[in-house]
Amino acid sequence: MLNIIWFALLGIVLAVYAILDGFDLGVGILHPFARKDEDRRIFLNAIGPTWDGNEVWLITFGGALFAAFPSAYATIFSTFYTPFMMLLVALIFRAAAMEFRGKLETPVWRSVWDYAFALSSFVAALLFGVATGNAIRGLAVDGDMIYRGTFFDFLNPFSVLTGLMTVALFAMHGAYFLRLKTEHELRERVSTMAKVAAALFAVCYLAASAYGIAFIPNAQGNIGAWLLAIVTLAMLYGAVAMTKEGKPVRAFLCSAGVIGALVGLFGIAMYPNLLHSSLD
Repeated sequence: MLNIIWFALLGIVLAVYAILDGFDLGVGILHPFARKDEDRRIFLNAIGPTWDGNEVWLITFGGALFAAFPSAYATIFSTFYTPFMMLLVALIFRAAAMEFRGKLETPVWRSVWDYAFALSSFVAALLFGVATGNAIRGLAVDGDMIYRGTFFDFLNPFSVLTGLMTVALFAMHGAYFLRLKTEHELRERVSTMAKVAAALFAVCYLAASAYGIAFIPNAQGNIGAWLLAIVTLAMLYGAVAMTKEGKPVRAFLCSAGVIGALVGLFGIAMYPNLLHSSLD
């Protein structure tokens, strides 16, 4: 029973992190699409008070995983050592870009850090999605809990698809967050970004779902998964509908609901294990 409680708590912490830091990463992904330097400053100021606090939830997840399931922690972190180091570099550059951008007033200086901020946000979101896809698909871990694959084994069709889906999801979530923080012409442009990101997410989500049903045994035949899949689509529809009705708070909450439902789907796909092996 205690294992189940910890499993559920890990899912809750992961969902909270994905919702809170998801819009931070989404704002970074959308950053290059801001037309003017003033708009880019507004984007950064929107997440300035919260971005570092939101990342604490990721540390909490790692600490809880270590405390509750140390064997799984050791296997997961050793298996994903290279991707996690890439993620760490991306998060460091993301923070550095936000801090250093305003140190000089020259356009070249700001442009360099703007693209560093966008690229690091994109890479971080992509790596989160790729890791999730590989966890669902199964990893080449043997009976001694040692990874027997290579780095390029992580780049399979399903994991790349879930990585792109995560990028689109966070971009959509970031756009709905920016609608709360902007007004007039900029809000209209952000609304357009939200529509495009929502459409891209829907395409990736349907493609990933079809792939999972066809090729991944632990993603098949689960009633709870089907219910959460329907909830995900309903929340996505609600976000788009609330945007059209001019209700940005409800649209953002529906976007958060999409992320929460997806984390629930991930938990159902993994339960009762924290790690699946693709080996015999």
